[in-house]
Order: sequence, then structure tokens, then C-alpha cells
Amino acid sequence: MSRPIAVAITGGIGAGKSTALACFRRHGAATVSSDEIVHHLLATDSEVERALVERFGKEILGTDGRPDRERIAVRVFNDRVALDFLEKLLHPLVSREYMAWREQLGALADPPAVCVTEVPLLYEVGAEERFDKVVVVTAPSKLREARRGGRRDDREDRLIPDREKVKRADFSFVNTGTPDELDAWVAGVMATLTGEDLSP
Repeated sequence: MSRPIAVAITGGIGAGKSTALACFRRHGAATVSSDEIVHHLLATDSEVERALVERFGKEILGTDGRPDRERIAVRVFNDRVALDFLEKLLHPLVSREYMAWREQLGALADPPAVCVTEVPLLYEVGAEERFDKVVVVTAPSKLREARRGGRRDDREDRLIPDREKVKRADFSFVNTGTPDELDAWVAGVMATLTGEDLSP
């Protein structure tokens, strides 16, 4: 079984992780976002639903009777304890789903050379060991704030500083330019990755 090279994208809120993920997809990588996995869990996992309703009440359920992301977001906004509960519930499950996806890719008759996901709290939760390579996307705090519509996010206070992430990463990009510049950089990373031999 030929396993794809597993790449994680991480970086601060508003740095451009999702844009970078789309660039990797455009250049031939298999991709999945943490958001996609969370959406799947909320829509299908009855244990997740039970835990959320037990903690937050039925008001977090949407019109379809399943946990609603927007209602959950309102409930945990500016509530550090509630956010911690949510992250501790979802992070292990997101990791499990990601690893299953990666195994499925490796079992394909013609697996992709590279698979990529974005992991916002990669270093904070010690998940870097699950990946072959780490990409860090950074941007100045004022620019990231502007990209979020001027909102400051309290989660920033709990993140490892960008300079530390850059030191530990295999690839890093300061995302202050155009989308085309980011895309060109990702193309170069993909060329480097697919030219490498990661076999033991």
C-alpha cells in the first residue's frame, strides 16, 4: 500500500489556511478541511449530539434536529470553559476521522501522492507527529484581524506564537501578498514534496 505524504497546514486565525488548502487541492493534493469533518460529525454522530445536548441543552439543535454549528458558536462565544469542552469533545474525533480518510486514500488503486488538511491547533494539541510535513501560514495580526472583519478572537491568546511554529515547521509562508503568490508558493511546495523519497 502506497500511503500519501501527509501534510498539515497550521497558523493563526485569519492567516489563510483555508486558502492554502484550496491551493494544494488545485495542484493535485487530496484535501479535507477540519470544518468538513466537524460538519460530518455534527450531522451523523449520535454520541456527539448526545454530549452537546447534555451540556448545552436542546436549543443548540437546528430545524433538522441535528446540532447546529451557528447555535453552538453563539453558545461558546466568549465562554472559555464551554469552548474548552467543545474542543476536547471534537478534536479526538476529528483526528480519528482524518486518520480513517488517510487510510482510505492509501488503499486506493492509484492513491494521491500528497494529502493535506488544515489543523488550527496542531502544535497546541501535539498532533504534529501524525504528519510527515507541516506547513505554517502566517500574517501580521492587524491583517488577520482585518480578514476577520475587525473582530478580535480570544482564542489567539492560547496559540503558540507564529515564530515558534515557523521554527518547527517544514515550510512557512508569510501571507501578505496576493492569492496568486500563495498559489505559486504552494505549487513549489508540491513540487518539492512529490520529488522527495520519504520511504524509510
